[in-house]
Amino acid sequence: NAMYKVILYYKFVSLNPERLEIFCRLHRNKCREFNLLGRIFVAAEGINGTLAGLPVDIEAYKKYLWSIAGFEKTEFKEDACDFIPFERLIVRIRPEIVALKLSAPIHQKIDGQGYLEAHEWRRALESKERDFVLIDVRNNYESRIGRFKGALAPDVENFFDFPQWLKKAGLDKNKKILMYCTGGIRCEKFSVYMKENGFKDIYQLHGGILYYAQKEGGKHFEGKCFVFDDRMAVPVNPEEDGPISRCAISGVPCDTYINCADMECNKLFLCAPEAAVGM
Repeated sequence: NAMYKVILYYKFVSLNPERLEIFCRLHRNKCREFNLLGRIFVAAEGINGTLAGLPVDIEAYKKYLWSIAGFEKTEFKEDACDFIPFERLIVRIRPEIVALKLSAPIHQKIDGQGYLEAHEWRRALESKERDFVLIDVRNNYESRIGRFKGALAPDVENFFDFPQWLKKAGLDKNKKILMYCTGGIRCEKFSVYMKENGFKDIYQLHGGILYYAQKEGGKHFEGKCFVFDDRMAVPVNPEEDGPISRCAISGVPCDTYINCADMECNKLFLCAPEAAVGM
């Protein structure tokens, strides 16, 4: 049995911008009290976090967050881990908890509609008609190592590039749209943006890839799921978890990312262990 738990969560709640510093300080103190490491971003639109620690401390944190007004219904995606995949604790104020960088904020328009539960998502992917467009709402380096079969994986480096991508994509606005991301937060915002731009029939995978992996064994997902911690990638579907991408140096099948050694660059690139040895 794995010794630690990793949680991923977010909640869109309107917070007083003038009290964000206090909110952050209290949160940081609580996380230290519970010996948790990870990253938490706080904005006037809510919270977005991923933390790791002992199960008893993770439970204590969840109860703490649920006790704060507006956060009572926060949902957590959980995973077991043999080690803590973070080096430190970061609790930081951001302009947005997930940056779409629009001129007007849209988080107030998130209505909790249009979710497909894990079993409904699987049923849709297995339907003979497949009368929908399936969109991966993640960055290119994430979809490169794993995605749902048949998904449209936009070649964008940042989430805030998606509005520009949509303008050029030429998608039929009357077509049904199914979208997914790691834990759900990016779909929440992008579905609102698509509706504001004339798309009518939009559904998002509730809980994202990680929740689907636990509920439906990751059926119809190939490769691994990129995660923003020291694990880099986690398995989703045991039947289809072989690499779908290739090493940038040797060209062999590979799903291992490493950071470029050049501090000026620091980009992620796919590199097989045997190729890394020769660097």
